[in-house]
Amino acid sequence: MITLDNVYRASYALKNVIRKTDVIYAPKLCSEAQIYLKTENLQITGSFKVRGSYYKMSRLSEEEKARGVIACSAGNHAQGVALSAQRNGIKAVICLPDSAPISKVEATKSYGAEVCLVEGVYDDAYRKALQLRDEKGYTFIHPFDDEDVIAGQGTIGLELIDQLSDMDAVIVPIGGGGLIAGIAYTVKALRPDIKVYGVQASGAPSMANSIRDGELEELASVSTIADGIAVKKPGSLTYELCSKYVDEIVTVTDDEISAAILALMEQHKLVTEGAGAVAVAAAMFGKVDVKGKKVVCLLSGGNIDVTILSRVIDRGLLMSGRTCQLMIELVDKPGQLKDVSRIIADLGGNVISVHHERANPGSNVNGCYLRIVLETRNFDHISQIKSTLTNAGFRLI
Repeated sequence: MITLDNVYRASYALKNVIRKTDVIYAPKLCSEAQIYLKTENLQITGSFKVRGSYYKMSRLSEEEKARGVIACSAGNHAQGVALSAQRNGIKAVICLPDSAPISKVEATKSYGAEVCLVEGVYDDAYRKALQLRDEKGYTFIHPFDDEDVIAGQGTIGLELIDQLSDMDAVIVPIGGGGLIAGIAYTVKALRPDIKVYGVQASGAPSMANSIRDGELEELASVSTIADGIAVKKPGSLTYELCSKYVDEIVTVTDDEISAAILALMEQHKLVTEGAGAVAVAAAMFGKVDVKGKKVVCLLSGGNIDVTILSRVIDRGLLMSGRTCQLMIELVDKPGQLKDVSRIIADLGGNVISVHHERANPGSNVNGCYLRIVLETRNFDHISQIKSTLTNAGFRLI
């Protein structure tokens, strides 16, 4: 099992390799708590994963290094292993699910690794990696269920206690559980009074379900924008450590994750991927008790695929009341659109698209529908616009 000595050894091995990422105060994310951000999205390779993979590889024998290594990943572990192998002069083969973002695939190749794309999700890539390990004699670098990998991730816990010694709690993303296992073990060993909360996407709650039911469980499928934590089954070692050291595990929806990504971009100029934003989503939407506390949210990675970023921003705008769509039933006569536009403009709303429809089935012969998309400030602003339109005699559908 993991030991505190192993975490300290990992910290020493990593001191000239990784960046000791900053802890940033984030006062706007949650008014009821003092929120701080541990910016592992700014780590080399854009994720915490390099900590565990590099330390694991530093512990290999010369014979194991000569045979090469193999790993499987949704993307971030792949880059960590690829960079670590490159730094140590080791051949690396990485199995990735074919659904992994192109940006992560290309980044993995850029570090010199051989990439093997596997149809399916992370768990399918895992099975392929084990098959190639047996066939070729590679050493398998597990993304989370390995005590050296966990010890490497636990170095974040050492940094947090050094950087913010009076924190009350830390909120950590969970996929397979390696990150939270390392942090929870380290933090609880040194400061058992600090609460450790885990967060999963509601479309991939494998660890949450396993802890709730008291046994390891495998999901039939996973579906979430947080591809970095889309894991069907947690590790047995990480499950044991989470059962012992994690205080609570909660879930957040994709809409909540999108809102957190948007808030981090707008308010703190930080780009995170879906998995990297789940801790902030949990704090923003009251999933854990942070009221009056000093809390660190771990931003685990920043490798978001730019091709989905615009869609994530659109969802985030909707979730935070920054955009809305109104459907208004009108009598088809001159001046109606002008009156609606005037009310919206007077209240500070911004119309970004208008669609005018006549002759809907079931509508009045003289009736029409106006579909408007607005930019708004928040949900109170949307309510104000809706009530003013209703009071002016317009019917909202």
